[in-house]
This record gives sequence, C-alpha cells and structure tokens, in this order.
Amino acid sequence: QVQLVESGGGLVQPGGSLRLSCTASGRMFSFSRYRMGWYRQTAGKEREFVAEITTGGHTSYADSVKGRFAISKDNGANMVYLQMNNVNPEDSGDYYCKGRSDFEPMDYWGAGTRVTVSS
Repeated sequence: QVQLVESGGGLVQPGGSLRLSCTASGRMFSFSRYRMGWYRQTAGKEREFVAEITTGGHTSYADSVKGRFAISKDNGANMVYLQMNNVNPEDSGDYYCKGRSDFEPMDYWGAGTRVTVSS
C-alpha cells in the first residue's frame, strides 16, 4: 500500500504564494513510475482536478490555475509539489494528492491539506 501525506496548507492573502508538498511512502514501485496529481474540494462541491505530472514529466493544469500554479516531482525524494502563485479566494479548499502507477489499476489519495485564501 502506498501512503500519501500532504503538507504546506494554511492561510495566505490574495496575491500571495504557497507551496504544497506530498510525500509518498510504503510498499510501492519506484516513484518515477507514478503519475501524480493535485485535486481540490470545497464544501458542497465535487473534488476537481488542479494539476498533473506524468511519469515522463509532462504537466497539465486546470484552466483556472494555468499560469499561476506549477506542479513538480522529485523522484529521488518521493515527493510532488504544487507551487501556488497569485492565489485568489477561489483557490481556497482542501487539496489532495493523488498517485497512480503504471502497474496497478487504482488510485492512491492523501488525506488532504487545507488552503484558505483570505485577507
């Protein structure tokens, strides 16, 4: 089983920056073989896609965060990051890390970290 633990959430002012981290551990394949993503959820809404990085290093983003957020991966450290810049109140929510390997038909999720954008 793979365990994912997010960190780095907190309170940030509009226009500010925050970096989220997700650490993978447990019984797992090489972290380089995991496609990793970030999702977020606010009260009363479904969880939505934010960003993804493939095993080949290709990245994709939700339109709402393009140009402001950046996802990156450190295979040696078993970590994935989400750099959030120029945040706005609509970026508030619980952010979840998701991982999926090339070898298993299942997704692994962390427990989430909360981001609040407010002045």
